Amino acid sequence: MGVLAIKPPALDQISLVRSAEPGGGSSSFPGVPAVDLSGPGAAAAVVDACERFGFFKVVNHGVPARVVDRLEAEAASFFARPQAEKDASGPADPLGYGSKRIGRNGDTGWLEYLLLAVDHHQAAAVSKPGSPVPSSSLLREAVSEYVGAVRGVAARVLEAVAEGLGVAPRDALSGMVSGAASDGVLRVNHYPPCPLLQRLPDSCSVTGFGEHTDPQLVSVLRSNGTPGLQLALRDGRWVPVPPDRDAFFVIVGDSLEVLTNGRLKSVRHRVVANSLKPRVSMIYFAGPAPEQRIAPLPELLGHGEQGVYREFTWGDYKKAAYRSRLGDNRLDPFRRRA
Repeated sequence: MGVLAIKPPALDQISLVRSAEPGGGSSSFPGVPAVDLSGPGAAAAVVDACERFGFFKVVNHGVPARVVDRLEAEAASFFARPQAEKDASGPADPLGYGSKRIGRNGDTGWLEYLLLAVDHHQAAAVSKPGSPVPSSSLLREAVSEYVGAVRGVAARVLEAVAEGLGVAPRDALSGMVSGAASDGVLRVNHYPPCPLLQRLPDSCSVTGFGEHTDPQLVSVLRSNGTPGLQLALRDGRWVPVPPDRDAFFVIVGDSLEVLTNGRLKSVRHRVVANSLKPRVSMIYFAGPAPEQRIAPLPELLGHGEQGVYREFTWGDYKKAAYRSRLGDNRLDPFRRRA
């Protein structure tokens, strides 16, 4: 993949993390569950994976490889452009092109990225007029085709969640993220090889994207064959996630945790830099319309039971998320107090 490295910042600009041990240092992690959405028992398998890990991978997902490969190639082409051309699409505020700085609140990482708002017809970046992101028809077409495919994966996952939890109608959750007003976002991350790692002990890694949870209902992630993604188990141990070019990884977000009254919990995850190979990941965040109420589904509350979190709208939560640091517990301010 012909991508260029970004200019190396000083070590003190990007935080270091302790390297995760294979299996989290224990045999208790059986590996990332794989779910065939078209197979028997898919709904139960999805709910089980979400309850145990908040994370699983979807196989036999039906997304053509050419759709994935096309976007990956167009992303590589964009990131290989001269830095001045890329900078014309930024700085990300919050959408557009960003390099090293993640958001407005001091988070940094060894990466550059595109953050794009998407709708049912096209992809667009809210950045400077005439920037190369919206004017690149090949990239825009690749994004639109890709988003159309992975939006379907997200909808099928949420339908399986509803079925597995006994929520009716079947589209009670998927309908939130598939309507014309739904708030979908695509993030394309490029992590160049990191020469800084050659000066560090094996016990340390350089942060690519710091630990966080995703605020939407679910995220659908796909990356090239370079490792780096890590997952926090429920006991706080970090485990590496082996790459799988043929699968999509699904991540439970904060909003789904609230909608299920904490039965399915969002999962903390992060990316660490690789010393030799570039990593490109493409994450579709399935969000509802800004005015969508986020509150526990009635079927998941016992008689007279209150929700763990107070009700909010997606628009309000999204604003709060943008004001926070990556590692903050974004849901904590919305938790009901005794």
